Amino acid sequence: MRPRFSASLILALCLTAPSLFASDHKMPVPKDASTYPSYDAHTAEHVVIAAVPYDTKEMGKIFRVRYIENNFMPIYVVVTNNGDQPLSLDQARIDFLDSAGDRIPAAQPEDVERRMTKIAYPGKIIPLPEPLPPMHTKPKTPDKKIEADFNQFEYSAITVPPHSTRAGFLFYDMQGLGNSPLKGASLVLRDIRTAGGHELFYFQIPLDKYL
Repeated sequence: MRPRFSASLILALCLTAPSLFASDHKMPVPKDASTYPSYDAHTAEHVVIAAVPYDTKEMGKIFRVRYIENNFMPIYVVVTNNGDQPLSLDQARIDFLDSAGDRIPAAQPEDVERRMTKIAYPGKIIPLPEPLPPMHTKPKTPDKKIEADFNQFEYSAITVPPHSTRAGFLFYDMQGLGNSPLKGASLVLRDIRTAGGHELFYFQIPLDKYL
């Protein structure tokens, strides 16, 4: 299940390989959003949202796929609702805002798969006896691992109940942003509403604190 920002409300858990769900791939247990290094708190609206970039190889070990090495950054998003009404993220937009002010939407599994197929899992060239031309094998496609990660880790809480915290990861394409994509960057969340339809003021969480 996904809010609109990742283009689908549900991903079927249809994978049959139990090895993909090994015990070393565990979702972090969320804490109150105000306990993280970088967050935006709306006191009057009783909502706090934090963001934690998983921007190192060590942090990325919880995933099945090497996202950072292929220019995708997982960001852990934590939403704490201290109010008395449920929050709806059904229409939420959660974008990475780079230092130039360009907005990058959350990646979908097929975006990651396309990149990983070309870079991390190249095909092979098998030489054949002359005069036959070399035979090119198709690159491996890590779709099952990517789908497993998105099913397990992607932020999927359409509703955040009162006095509760929900969390999950979104994945952003950092290609072309240089060696320090967090410098001057932030995570911007818009179109979050209460159950009564009231739209909250946008949240902007600076990410350069993690540099």
